[in-house]
Amino acid sequence: MIKSLLILLLLLLFSGCVRHELQPEVQTTQSFAQEDEYIMYALDAEVNQRYVAASRYYDTLYQHTHNREYLYRSVMMLLDSGNYNEVIARTTHFLEQETTPLPQLMRFKIAALMKQDRLDEAKQLALQLLDITKEEGDYLLVSEIYQKEEHYDMAIKYLESAYAIAYDEKILDTLAVTLYVNLDRKEDAISYLETHNRLHGCSQIVCSRLAGFYSNQNNIEGMLSIYLRMYENRRNPRVAEAIINIYRYKQEFAKLIMFLEKYHANDKMLLQLYVNAQRYSQAAVLAKKIYEESGESSFLGQSVIFAYEASNNKENLDMLHKVMCTLKDVVVQNEDPLFLNYLGYLMIDHDLGVEEGIEYVKRALKIEPESSFYLDSLAWGYYKLHRCREAYDIMQKVIAVLGMEDKEVQEHIHAIEQCLEEAK
Repeated sequence: MIKSLLILLLLLLFSGCVRHELQPEVQTTQSFAQEDEYIMYALDAEVNQRYVAASRYYDTLYQHTHNREYLYRSVMMLLDSGNYNEVIARTTHFLEQETTPLPQLMRFKIAALMKQDRLDEAKQLALQLLDITKEEGDYLLVSEIYQKEEHYDMAIKYLESAYAIAYDEKILDTLAVTLYVNLDRKEDAISYLETHNRLHGCSQIVCSRLAGFYSNQNNIEGMLSIYLRMYENRRNPRVAEAIINIYRYKQEFAKLIMFLEKYHANDKMLLQLYVNAQRYSQAAVLAKKIYEESGESSFLGQSVIFAYEASNNKENLDMLHKVMCTLKDVVVQNEDPLFLNYLGYLMIDHDLGVEEGIEYVKRALKIEPESSFYLDSLAWGYYKLHRCREAYDIMQKVIAVLGMEDKEVQEHIHAIEQCLEEAK
């Protein structure tokens, strides 16, 4: 059981450019009575980062069993401990002894040479290794050495070969960054990413890199295109926020509404856009939906207000009573001056309890006493009660702030002045 667990561990040892997966070799191994015991010693030393001791245990296991997996593990522990000279010496010894290539030992030796900045030696050995294996990871290894030497054109050559094997997006990302940053071949980098995107889909790695490049170039259209593809695949709120900000920056509100309608990424913003566009029927439905989902009474109030605004027959008593009753319930829970004023003005304007309506408006004015809109409602209430002088005095304050441009203000002041004339 212990040996089975170790073999599983050995098969999962390596990742990246120099740590490839070890494949079990078909070879004759010798029995070793203390094998299980030494495996436990080695694993304990490794877990506790006593890499030199772990290397010795694995070496003992190799000497007694001739199982190369133990040899590889022993050398790797030396590499992790920073004993690069010892790694080079041991790998060189075994490589010279063997008549068949040992790619994994070659990789360990290359890694140690690179750690010592002996890049030319590492490169020569890496090229020999690549001639033997033609593996993706070994192309990357050669490319990494050229990157360290700042020979980026050569690094690109081997990155392209590695990418062509399995179209790995992580390799593509390294390739694109090298083209964009080190070689200033920005369009080539973007072209590689866009081609991968079309053929293999908009992955997080590829599309994030593309978005970064487009942002660097201040290419708003490119960024928007990528973010839309990213959001189509994964409903990431941060991506949705980026899309919303771009549409707002471009002032493309119709497209923003279409995006929000399709994905419901931000219903509250969509509601505001409906209101700004005076699409009150849709606003009423959406406000009701938000209320049902959130339980926030303010959205219930908004839903009936927008239903009233959308109505073609604002004198319909059934509709008016529904709006009034709902708003009366809302202001019990939420004494928002907007709702108080709207309810009060509705009652005043439609003669559905003018004095009660005035009381709602006064409650709104207690909260915001300088509001010209609420003062206008109060003046209209006094007009309805034929208290025209009071109404006129209040309207002078309204006009001083709002002027005479607003159509409703004009209608109100003219009606109040006519009331004063008739009183005379």
